[in-house]
Amino acid sequence: MEDWVYSEVVKEHFMNPKNVLLEDEASWPCDGRGIVGNIKCGDQMLILLRIADDKITDCRWKTYGCASAIASTSILSEAIKGMPIEEAYKLKPQDIVARLGGLPDNKIHCSVLGDKALRAAIDDYLSKNGRPSLAGSETVEVICTCLNITDRDIEDAFKAGARNWEDLQAKTKIGTVCGGCKEKALEKLHEFEHLYG
Repeated sequence: MEDWVYSEVVKEHFMNPKNVLLEDEASWPCDGRGIVGNIKCGDQMLILLRIADDKITDCRWKTYGCASAIASTSILSEAIKGMPIEEAYKLKPQDIVARLGGLPDNKIHCSVLGDKALRAAIDDYLSKNGRPSLAGSETVEVICTCLNITDRDIEDAFKAGARNWEDLQAKTKIGTVCGGCKEKALEKLHEFEHLYG
């Protein structure tokens, strides 16, 4: 067997995940429900939140995913307890990866499921209470510094049909100045393929 390539924190949260939804989701009353991912890719995430006074008091989750997805969501579910929803909404995959002590580069995309499902659950809570979404308040990552193209721009392009570098360039003009952003942009496309299929 090959050596374990993950940190001890990842191993702990994979082998002993916290706050997993064990019972039928309908029997765990929640204030916000978020589900993201693409079951065809094998990655799908459900997060259920209990919220009081705009603070997350409890969390349950279920995923169809790899060790990285399980560990990422486990540590996320611990981190957000007691956190104001505005702060939780701004959590980024990099924050989760840092708490895990890192992930292999080819597994970073697994950590995006948790933060996206978390935002969907918070938006669900806000919608149920007649309040506007916090969308737009989360931090964006600039992928192409030459043209100031962000991960949100790439996500929008993916939703509009971009599936490869040429499609992405046609929709955003990314990489048409220096091209140094191609690798990172393609990683983002891969992440969004796992999220949306």
